[in-house]
Amino acid sequence: MPNESNDKASVKLSLSLEFQQDLFQEVRSEDELVILARGLGLLRIITNLLHSYDAAGNNLIVVVGADDRENGWLGEALAEHAAISMSSKARGLRVVNTDLVTVGTREAMYAQGGIFSITSRILIVDLLSTLLNPGTITGLIVLHADKYSVNLSLEHQHAKRYLEEKNKAGFLKAFSDNPEPFTTGFSPLATMTRNLFLRKPSLWPRFHVTVAKSLEGRKKAEVIELEVPMTDAMTDIQNAVLECVEVSIGELKKANTGLEMEDWTVDSALFKNFDTIVRRQLDPVWHRLSWKTKQIANDLTVLRGILHSLLTYDAVSFNRYLDTILAAHSPPPGSTRQSQSPWLFLDAAHTIFDTAKRRVYTGSADDGVTLATPRGLPDTVRPVLEEQPKWALLADVLGEIEHDLYLNPVIRDDSNGTILIMCSDQATCRQLREYLQNMHVQPEAVAENSDDEGDSDPKPSAAFMMRRKLRSYLNWKRDFSKVSASLFAENQKALSGASDTRRDGYHGKGPPNKRRRVRGGGVAASGPSRAANGSISIAEGKAAHVAGLLAEIQPTETEAQQKGEIGADPLDDMEDYYQMFDMGDLLVVHPYDGDMDEHVLEEIRPRYVIMYEPDAAFIRRVELYRSSHNDRNVRVYFMYYGGSVEEQRYLSAVRREKDAFTRLIREKGNMAVTLTLDGKGVEDPQEQFLRTVNTRIAGGGRLAATAEPPRVVVDVREVRSSLPSLLHGQNVVVVPCMLTVGDYILTPDICVERKSISDLISSLKDGRLFNQAETMQLHYKSPMLLIEFDHNKSFTLEPFADLSHIASRADNPSDLQSKLVLLALAFPRLKIIWSSSPYQTALIFIELKKTLPEPDPIKAVQIGLGPGEKEDATGRIFSQTPRDMLRAIPAVSEKVAARLVLECGSLWELANWAEAEISELVGNEAGRQIWRFFHRSLFE
Repeated sequence: MPNESNDKASVKLSLSLEFQQDLFQEVRSEDELVILARGLGLLRIITNLLHSYDAAGNNLIVVVGADDRENGWLGEALAEHAAISMSSKARGLRVVNTDLVTVGTREAMYAQGGIFSITSRILIVDLLSTLLNPGTITGLIVLHADKYSVNLSLEHQHAKRYLEEKNKAGFLKAFSDNPEPFTTGFSPLATMTRNLFLRKPSLWPRFHVTVAKSLEGRKKAEVIELEVPMTDAMTDIQNAVLECVEVSIGELKKANTGLEMEDWTVDSALFKNFDTIVRRQLDPVWHRLSWKTKQIANDLTVLRGILHSLLTYDAVSFNRYLDTILAAHSPPPGSTRQSQSPWLFLDAAHTIFDTAKRRVYTGSADDGVTLATPRGLPDTVRPVLEEQPKWALLADVLGEIEHDLYLNPVIRDDSNGTILIMCSDQATCRQLREYLQNMHVQPEAVAENSDDEGDSDPKPSAAFMMRRKLRSYLNWKRDFSKVSASLFAENQKALSGASDTRRDGYHGKGPPNKRRRVRGGGVAASGPSRAANGSISIAEGKAAHVAGLLAEIQPTETEAQQKGEIGADPLDDMEDYYQMFDMGDLLVVHPYDGDMDEHVLEEIRPRYVIMYEPDAAFIRRVELYRSSHNDRNVRVYFMYYGGSVEEQRYLSAVRREKDAFTRLIREKGNMAVTLTLDGKGVEDPQEQFLRTVNTRIAGGGRLAATAEPPRVVVDVREVRSSLPSLLHGQNVVVVPCMLTVGDYILTPDICVERKSISDLISSLKDGRLFNQAETMQLHYKSPMLLIEFDHNKSFTLEPFADLSHIASRADNPSDLQSKLVLLALAFPRLKIIWSSSPYQTALIFIELKKTLPEPDPIKAVQIGLGPGEKEDATGRIFSQTPRDMLRAIPAVSEKVAARLVLECGSLWELANWAEAEISELVGNEAGRQIWRFFHRSLFE
C-alpha cells in the first residue's frame, strides 16, 4: 500500500489565515467530519489538502460527491498549485465518468495512481469487479457530507464498508458547509458520523474564536448598509401573500395533528426547503390525506415563488407571472370550491392580483370606446409602470462611485477599479443589465414632463425599459386571450350541456349558483374577478382596452433609435466594434454561485462591490478575500428592502445557522465516542461457522454448513440502487455482471426482476415486463417479480383517498391491478413478491437463499445469449450508454441487442448497414424495422 504522504516533497499552500492553517493541520493529521460555516472557503481547504497528497506522487486518492463545477475548480486549482510548488510528481485531478472513460482506461488510470473524482455508484462497481484494488487506495474524501443522511448514504456506506474490509490503513475525511441537516432527528450528529464511519466531528462556525480573530482584524472591508423602503403596493402584496401562507399552514396543522409541526411557521416558509420538509413529513401518510391537504402542500411552493418574484421581478413581469398562475389554476368545467386551491378563495388573493395590476396600469375601457387619435386613449385608462425602488438607489450608488473615483483618487493598490454587482439569479442580472443600458434614455412623454418641472439634468429612469416590457406584455395578453377562448370553448359547451343533469342531482335543494361564468365577459380591466364558485378568475382585457394601451405606449422616435434586444450576436465586423477594456472601466453583473464566487473575487479584484440582494455567505467571502490580501481595498454596498421577507429571510438564515452550530457544539460535548470495528476481525470463529449453518432441517433434510458467505449475482444497472449495498451489509457477496435475463440471480433456479412502482407502470404500459417474464420463465425454474416500494411512503398500490374516484374494471387495460392479474395468468410459474422497502427486500433475498446452492456468475451471464454469443460474453465489457440507446430502437429485444452488440462496433456502424445485412443477423421483420428507424425522415 502506498504511503499517505512524502514529507520531503515540496508543498506550497495558499492558506494565509490562521484558522485555515489550523484546520488544515487538524484534518491532515486525523480522520474527521469537518462542518464549516458557509462562505469560509471550504473548497480552498480541500484543494490544499489534495495538493499535499498529490505532490508526493505515490498516492491514490478518491474524491466522492463533487459536481461538475467543483471538479473544474479542483482541477484548475491543483494544476496551479503544482506549477507554483514545481511538483514534478503531481498528476492533478482526473474525473472518472463512464460516458467518457472506458473500462480499460479506468483500470490503467487506477494503476498509475493520482487523485480521482468519481461517483459512489462507479466506485462500487469498480471495487466489486476488482477493477480498482482496494489495497492501493490511500484514502477517501467525501464532499457534501450533509447529503449522506440515513436515507442517502447507502452507496457511500457500501463503498466504505468494502474498503474497511480490504484496506485497514486508508483514511476517510468528510466535509460539509451546511450545518442545518445535521440537527434534525434524534442525536443527528452521532448518527451522521456513524453512517460516515467516522469518530470525530470538527465544528468551525463563524463565531469560532480563531475564525473571528482572522476575519475581524485591522483589514476589514468597508461596508455601507442601504435599507430601501418598499412601495405601498409592494407592501400590500407582501402582506396579502403572507396572510395566504399563514392560513395555509394553519389548515395543514389542523388536518395533521399527529405530526411534528414545530417548524411549520411563516418564518420557516420563507426558505426553499420548507415545502420539501413538509412533503417529507407527509409522505408516510400521503395516501390518507384529503385532496385539500395535498393541494395546500403544493400551494406553499407557489406562494413562496410569488414572494420571491415580488422583490426581483419588475411590475410588468410580475403581473404576467400572476397571469400564468391563474391560468394554471383555472377551474375545469363543473368545478366546485373543494377542487380548487384554497388560497384563491381568500380576500387576500384578490388583493394580490388587483394590486399587481394597478402597479402596471389603472382604469378600464368599454368595447364601444373609439380612439380619436392614433395615440388617443380613454381618460379612464392610464399606464402606471411602477419601478422597483432599488433601481433608483443603484443609479445613485453608481453615481457616488463615479464621483468618488474622480474627486478622491485612492492610493494605488493591487485591486482594480472594477465595480461588481451581485444578484440572486441570472434573470435579475439580465434585468439590471437592461436597466443600466437604458436608464438615461428618456421617452418623449417623460422628457416633456421633466422640462415642465425645470430639471436640466433628468434623473435615471426605467421608463424606456418598462414601456418596452408593457408592449410585449400586452401583445402576449392579447394572444393569450385568443388561445384561452379557443381552448375553453368545448369545455364551456360541456358545462352548459351538463347543466340540467347537475341541477337534477340536488334532491330537494337548489343549485349553488344559477349564473354560469362566461370567460372574458366581465368588466374589462377591472382586475381579477370572482368566478361562480368564489375563486379568482382570469381578468382578460377587452379589445378596446388592450388596443388603447398599445396605442399609448407605441415606440417614440427616441425609443426607435435605441438598440433592440439581441438574442444572438453574429459578431460581424468584430474588429470594428470590439476592443479590450481597461479593468477600471468594467461594471460586472454576476449571480451568486456558491464557492465559485471566490473565483470571481480573485479574478476581477473589484474595488467596489454592490450586493443587490443580501447573501450571508457572500459577505463572509468578501471578508475572507479582504483579510487574505493586505494590498486590496474593498467597499461593499449592502442593499435590502426594509421590512420585507428579503430582510427576514437573511436574518433567519443567519440565526438558523448559528442555532444549528450551537446545537451541534452541545451535542458534540455529550456525544459518546463511536468505535467502528471490523466484524470479520473480532468475530469468534465459532460464531462465524454458526451463521453459515443451515438450521432448516424439516422434511428429512440434513444439517449442512458452508464456509463460503452467500452470493448474489446482480445486474450492473442495479448497482445504482440501494439494494446491493444493503445485501453487502448483510454479509452477502455481491457480484456485478451484465445480465441478459433478470436483475438478481439468487440461486441457479431463482431469478428476480426488480421493479419500483414507477418502473412497474411504465414496463406494463409498453409491454416490456411481459417479454422479461417470458425470458425468465424460459430459462429459470422459479422466476420472480419483485415489486418494491419506497420505505418513506405508504405500502399500498392505490392511495386510499383516491379509491372512491376510480372506476376500476377488470377489463380496463389502463388498470394496474388488472394488468398484474393478466401477467399472473399468462405466466403461472411467475411468483410476485411485495416488499415495503429495500431493507425488507434484503431480508427476503436472504431467506429465499437458505438451503439452496449458490449461483454461478458465468452461467448467469451466458443465459439468454445465442450459441455464438456465449464464448464472447465473459471476455467483453460493454459501454452502458450506447447499449441503452440500442435497446430504445424498435424491434430490439434483449436477445437482439446482445447479438447486435457482439457484431457491431458502434451505433454508427449499425446505422450504415444495409437492410439485408441487418435482416440476416436478426431476422426479416426486426431487420426491416431497425433499418426504417435509421432512415426515417425527420420532416414526415
